[in-house]
This record gives sequence, C-alpha cells and structure tokens, in this order.
Amino acid sequence: MPNFIIKTHQKNAIYRTNQIFILNKGMNSGKPQKEPFTNSFVILFQNEEDAETVYWLAYSLWKTNFWHQSLVGSVIPFLRLPDFKNEFYTKANLMMQEHDEHIKNVAALKLLEQKEKQFHENINLINDLRRVILYRYCRK
Repeated sequence: MPNFIIKTHQKNAIYRTNQIFILNKGMNSGKPQKEPFTNSFVILFQNEEDAETVYWLAYSLWKTNFWHQSLVGSVIPFLRLPDFKNEFYTKANLMMQEHDEHIKNVAALKLLEQKEKQFHENINLINDLRRVILYRYCRK
C-alpha cells in the first residue's frame, strides 16, 4: 500500500513532492486531477509510481459515483476532509489487496482513456473537414 498524506489544498501552496488533487465541491466531488482545483484536497506521495497508482484508484471511485453518498450541503454539495480521509483510506486498502488485478485494471483504464482521447480528436477533425467543405460549397 502506498504511503500518502491527505490535506486541504491552499491556493498559493507549492508542493515539492508528487501529488494529485481531488475536487471537493459540487457534483463532481472526488474527481482526481494532476493540476490543482480551486476547491480541492491534495494527496502527497513519496514517488511518482504511488501517485499514479492512487490517481487511478481515485479515478475509479469518482467514475462510479462513490463519493455521492458522502456529500453534504443542500445548495452546493461538498466533501468533508475527515469523511474523505476515512473512506479513501479504507477503500484504497481494500482495492490494493489484489495488486495484480489492480495493475491489469489500471492498464485497461489507461488504454481506454487513450482511445477516448483519439476518438475525440477524430471527431474534431471530422467537424473541421465538414466546416471546410461547407464553407467552400457556400462560397461558390
């Protein structure tokens, strides 16, 4: 199990170690990202490998709407730091017990993420070509 520290991200803080940021406000609470969010928690790691491992754990929890049960607030829902810490430590330990399966799942998720990015790039190229053809057609 990777060692990590979870705390609230401060706007002007500079982190010297590897880190990921977890959004803590709104319906996308729990969303991980490499760059800081305005309202986020930061998870600090000793090395890049641990950061990558925990990033994909957090990504899978976010995509399955795991954090919706922990949201509080009526207008803008948010995650509390103690709730996030307790649930995240527990779930991360549980998910990391089957390390070989975890590695396979992370590889599959990375491949799907790459394919999704390529798909969106292709859609953008198709739309650009459509605009060019229509522009040329309407100019005549």
